[in-house]
Amino acid sequence: MNLHEYQGKEILASFGVRIQRGIVAQNAKEAVEAAKQLTAETGTGWHVIKAQVHAGGRGKGGGVKLAKNLKEVEEIANQIIGMNLITPQTSAEGKKVHQVLVAEDVYYPGESETSEFYMSVVLNRATGKNMIMYSTEGGMDIEEVAESTPHLIFTEEIDPATGLLGFQARKIAFNLGLSGTAFKEMTKFVASLYKAYVESDSNMFEINPVLKTSDDLIMAVDAKVSIDDNALYRRKKYADMRDLREENAIEVEAREVGLNYVDLDGNVGCMVNGAGLAMATMDLIKMAGGEPANFLDVGGTADAKRVEEAFRIILKDPNVKAILINIFGGIVRCDRVAQGIVDAYKNMGDSIKVPIIVRLQGTNAELAKEIIDNSGLAVQSAVQFQEAADKVKAVLA
Repeated sequence: MNLHEYQGKEILASFGVRIQRGIVAQNAKEAVEAAKQLTAETGTGWHVIKAQVHAGGRGKGGGVKLAKNLKEVEEIANQIIGMNLITPQTSAEGKKVHQVLVAEDVYYPGESETSEFYMSVVLNRATGKNMIMYSTEGGMDIEEVAESTPHLIFTEEIDPATGLLGFQARKIAFNLGLSGTAFKEMTKFVASLYKAYVESDSNMFEINPVLKTSDDLIMAVDAKVSIDDNALYRRKKYADMRDLREENAIEVEAREVGLNYVDLDGNVGCMVNGAGLAMATMDLIKMAGGEPANFLDVGGTADAKRVEEAFRIILKDPNVKAILINIFGGIVRCDRVAQGIVDAYKNMGDSIKVPIIVRLQGTNAELAKEIIDNSGLAVQSAVQFQEAADKVKAVLA
């Protein structure tokens, strides 16, 4: 589950990480009031207005701007709120901005210059260890840094059994070229960041940039956070942060009825039980010359109600030209699945206007084929994987 910047910063602050302070605004009037409040609390006269969407590269799309007075705060907030923000990480249509973060200006003058760093915490699946990735080249695309100057990217792997050790935090601060107060501040920052990552059950914490201010403070100026969906049952306060406006509407609807669904860009809808069989089915579709329109796992039950819900979800995609149902009857008997398909088809009447190919294997597969073949519906049955592929190819021709 992805979070907005302001939500990620709230989590960081709760673990003792110094953040760039800000207030969320839903409209220009609220943005002005937020700026006034920040001025009273921090003394800053300039403010950064940031679009709150689940995408990186907001500045390149015009979603991050500096306001030097209250009039500019109002003007910029009016420009950003309601716009379709297009960044390198969005679709061509972009994402609609519903709110902005009005943040304090932390690039204030001082005796020394500011510095920007990159830092993220993720799981290295190859080693089974958590990994802190960091660089002196903050404030820019880390992908570009990795391609052009890979020697400027450092990694520190952390054994989950022991956690982050003191020498590792000091090593990170040293590699970033810090000393004195900034060095001590960075070691505290790294320790708090890692604690936030672990104790929030996150998949990723990315901060770009981490700022060393002119008075040697270390703070998070941005925050990109993804929480592990599988841990939300024990992290309700984070689950409540979910912004459904930022997610695929069909995927949200599928989740509400208990279906595991991922929207894709193809033309053949998939209804499968089991993630492994779903992946194999999508390969089958590609081999037949089609493209999978979705990943949909109906799980261990495939009664008429569940099949009907799956049909409705798949058919919300106007690009679907055919549906392939590929079910292995282990826990659930194939004849029950077949009857569920027939009942669901009849319940939906004329809603189904695309060819349907059904392959059922496992317990009572022969009986299931008879039910499908004798239903009188425009449903084609298949027994073998290749047979199903050939029928998909035929209906797409």
